[in-house]
Amino acid sequence: MPKLSDTQAILLTHAAQNETASLYPLPQTLRRGGGITRAIAALVSAGYVEERETQEPGAVHRTDAEVRYGIFATASGLAAIGIVDGEQGAAQPPSPEPAAAAPRITKAGTVVALLSQPTGATLPELITATGWLPHTTRAALTGLRKKGHTIVRYSRDGATC
Repeated sequence: MPKLSDTQAILLTHAAQNETASLYPLPQTLRRGGGITRAIAALVSAGYVEERETQEPGAVHRTDAEVRYGIFATASGLAAIGIVDGEQGAAQPPSPEPAAAAPRITKAGTVVALLSQPTGATLPELITATGWLPHTTRAALTGLRKKGHTIVRYSRDGATC
């Protein structure tokens, strides 16, 4: 599913609820906020909405001479929010995430992995693995302790582990 901002998702969802798939009139929640023009421009450039001629007074976006134009969601725009072809309001079941996606490795996860080793880890080892300063590494250990991890301090070859 493509990345949409909150404003873009609201606009497309609102259009999907209209019989004509028009973005106008704007939803009540967006009338006060800014950035609507940029959100609509981004949707147009992505091909999720298009400008078409309209006769519906509430769907008018702009007027050129006597021709009125509105902004309408396209099939790809409806698909971007999970609307099945021709069936507005019916959400598409979420597709499973690809199995090949690697788990996200965080520095805190690295610290936990190093501390979970049978020999534990020294402060210099943790600093080297994370690239943190000593005070940041100690603060991370305090944070892990507060989160419920048991941290046992012992001495190995003259170094505190």
